[in-house]
Amino acid sequence: MTNKRYISILDEIKKSGGKIDSGEPNDSVLLIDGLNTFIRVFSAIPTTNEDGVHIGGIVGFLRSIGYTINMVRPTRTIIVFDGKGGSNRRRKIFPQYKMGRKMSHRLNRTHDFLTREEEKKMMVFQLNRIVEYLECLPLTIINMDNIEADDVIGYCSKHIFKDNKTTIMSTDKDFLQLVDENTRVYSPTKKKMYDESKVLEEYGISSQNFLLYRVLDGDVSDSIPGVKGVGLKSLLKHFPFLGTSHKYNIEDVLKSASTQKTTYKLCEEITNSHDQMLLNKKLMDLDDVNISGNSKLKIQNIVSQPIQRIIKHKFQRMFLEDKMYTALPNLNSWLHSTFNRMNQMAEKTHGT
Repeated sequence: MTNKRYISILDEIKKSGGKIDSGEPNDSVLLIDGLNTFIRVFSAIPTTNEDGVHIGGIVGFLRSIGYTINMVRPTRTIIVFDGKGGSNRRRKIFPQYKMGRKMSHRLNRTHDFLTREEEKKMMVFQLNRIVEYLECLPLTIINMDNIEADDVIGYCSKHIFKDNKTTIMSTDKDFLQLVDENTRVYSPTKKKMYDESKVLEEYGISSQNFLLYRVLDGDVSDSIPGVKGVGLKSLLKHFPFLGTSHKYNIEDVLKSASTQKTTYKLCEEITNSHDQMLLNKKLMDLDDVNISGNSKLKIQNIVSQPIQRIIKHKFQRMFLEDKMYTALPNLNSWLHSTFNRMNQMAEKTHGT
């Protein structure tokens, strides 16, 4: 569904008096970082069903997206998962990328999994089961081989839905570089919605220059090294212009650092780290994503397809099979209040 078609459908709904209990439809799009959401809830939620089987990942995922959907009230929700081999592109230019993520310890310390292998099997089962649940709901799922969710979300927010009000749901602060007048980021762990003013308030750095901050600081979780000695306070001290709305680049930082390098060791480190900074930008830039034209066309094609209408009976059957009665005690009410708005949009994409 092209953006023009999307807008025309919204107009149709408004003209027809299409109204749900949540209010008037608008052009709001919610982009959800699927794996980020799953890992977060699987790690923290100990919920089991009546047979003692851990279902925390499934329950937590559904509750988390439901909470955010009810808060944002989008007419379109897209959930993006990392595709198989998603890290390959970045590993070609930086082999150490995400190599520090291999863990021998368990993620979930609240449930008594016997071994790490048992936990891994349960993670795979629950993640696959979540996708089955999502396929019953009026939303779009994107999972493309050799592409990370970050790149898909970046491309969607900055290109496909650049004229729409867009919310990104993730705890990954790399997405803060995408925040602008139309795009904001919701962090479920902090319970904070980051618009331009919130990014500046919390970090002292504008969203326009947040990528530069990440390039200089690096990302330990992805094994991306930063410039030695760089921290938020030191950057704001030596490069206060990063807090302005003007978008600066690596060359601007290097030029400023070169005038201070005889006085400050940090600035000398920065001037000697040009290559590292350029590499980091290639790895961390989510605005100008480095994916092929063919991949972009595939993303556009997935987004343009009619949206799945809700399949309530299938969702309910799986819910009973998984014995999740106490997890969402008012299932029908939850399905209606959370997804009825988007289901109306889905019906329109099918021409009904």
